Amino acid sequence: MHLPARRRPAFEESRIYEYPTHLRAAIEDLPAAPGVYVFHGQEGDLPLYIGKSVNLRQRVLSHLRNADEARMLRQTLRISHIRTAGEIGALLLEASLIKQQQPLLNQKLRRNRQLCSLRIVDDKPEVVYSKDLNFATEPQLYGLYASRHAALESLRALADQHRLCYGALGLEKLASGRTCFRAMLLQCAGVCRGDESPETHRARLFTSLDGLRVACWPYPGAIGLVERQEALVQIHVIRNWCYLGSVTDVSQAAALDRVATAFDADGYKILCKPLLSGKANIVPL
Repeated sequence: MHLPARRRPAFEESRIYEYPTHLRAAIEDLPAAPGVYVFHGQEGDLPLYIGKSVNLRQRVLSHLRNADEARMLRQTLRISHIRTAGEIGALLLEASLIKQQQPLLNQKLRRNRQLCSLRIVDDKPEVVYSKDLNFATEPQLYGLYASRHAALESLRALADQHRLCYGALGLEKLASGRTCFRAMLLQCAGVCRGDESPETHRARLFTSLDGLRVACWPYPGAIGLVERQEALVQIHVIRNWCYLGSVTDVSQAAALDRVATAFDADGYKILCKPLLSGKANIVPL
């Protein structure tokens, strides 16, 4: 079958993919162990991509065998890696390095300066920002969002699911004596027209928000999260959900302990479950 000329280049590009032999030497010393790897570009050794894995060798080899990543591989001059003692250390180090080095091909873990959440004031949700409040210690916050728009969209979704009133939530301006538009469609339980009490509506609001509650930092100060793999031992120093670095001995931790400059949503997402479940090996600092 004859293909149109405009489709040939993309088709041929996928056909001529070749294994990047210039990177073969870079993977010889990669261990089958947890850690972080970096693809370095040709201009100034800048990082193109930073990733993590519980098996560095296997993960990097999967990149080299992927024709969809041929462009990145052609731009890569070398590959470096940093061992960690476990998966949590790899996740924390990856997020930290991406924020520091801003690699070209990483997007999701770059620092978000507009991080916001929802807080209930006078029975109405309002959007608050991490630049104004310490999310690690502020109680009664719900959800972590990249923008005000994302926070309000989440609130609308909760209202739709639980038949909450847009007017009562401040999402819709109501004229005096008028009900919200959704009440006429039976999508609101009717607090705006007296079908239910404000107390009942408020209780349902808090029930719907409960799964989004942001946990306050549960320790009086910094802690060390210990991970071990064979002879490698690491103590990850953490305060207020922020990763401050890793050491190999508790006596070294004081040099890292400092007040974090801002709440770190990535650190929170990585650490919340292992710390609150009680399954992590924790030492007070």
